[in-house]
Amino acid sequence: MATFRALFPVPKPIIGVIHLPALPGFPQSRGLDFAIEQALADLAALERGGADGVLVENEYDRPHAVLSAPETTACMTRIAREVVVAARHSVVGVEILLNDPEASLAVARASGARFIRTDYFVDPMERPEHGGAMRIDPEAVMACRERIGASDVLVLADIQVKYARMTIPRGLDESARLAGRHGAAAAIVSGDATGDPPKPADLAEAKRGAAGLPILIGSGLDEGNAARLLAASDGAVVGTSLKRGDRIDSGRVAALVGIARGVRADGCQAGE
Repeated sequence: MATFRALFPVPKPIIGVIHLPALPGFPQSRGLDFAIEQALADLAALERGGADGVLVENEYDRPHAVLSAPETTACMTRIAREVVVAARHSVVGVEILLNDPEASLAVARASGARFIRTDYFVDPMERPEHGGAMRIDPEAVMACRERIGASDVLVLADIQVKYARMTIPRGLDESARLAGRHGAAAAIVSGDATGDPPKPADLAEAKRGAAGLPILIGSGLDEGNAARLLAASDGAVVGTSLKRGDRIDSGRVAALVGIARGVRADGCQAGE
């Protein structure tokens, strides 16, 4: 079975997020062709900057639905396939917001994407603005993966994700341990909101329970904090700080990747 380190063999990989414009079915949508055009432009910028992976995400389908509508799943499949075909060296993944990992797996399986991100996997959490408790069923997610022949699609799982509230007390070490036990290929630790980085202590706590499971930064990484946070983690998923305006800027990607490569070299010298 594939592993995170087999898919991303370099230390401290940087996965850049392609925030799609609103897709058909949402009033702000400018159509599927426009979304594909924007996705491919961001892919090109991420690859010019040296990103190791890209995550295609329907960020601007607002307000976010808890489950994916049929048209959203269809559009995400088409866009993800276009990105997979165009990608020269980066590993492609997908996430459909807000809480439909089975739909993300279906898109990955049909498009050739290699991983998904899911915000909700093992932690009981609630978001009152979206109906309260999020559905948490890691066994069903992994059963779906097997049923559709997607066992080679990795699941990168957020633990205690931003914007939601835990409904039971649990440390990040326990969440990381549970994520690994239920088949996640990596656990993602975020801050409290978009652009808010996790604390090094939170990354260290997650690592204590991870038993070798890679721990990734899920929000707030930028040039100013990258060296410190990447030293405490195994890579990062990065979106907002790579943009200039609404679009990915290859120079910002290259700057962050350059810092990551420096941390990689330091880690190798230290026996990483």
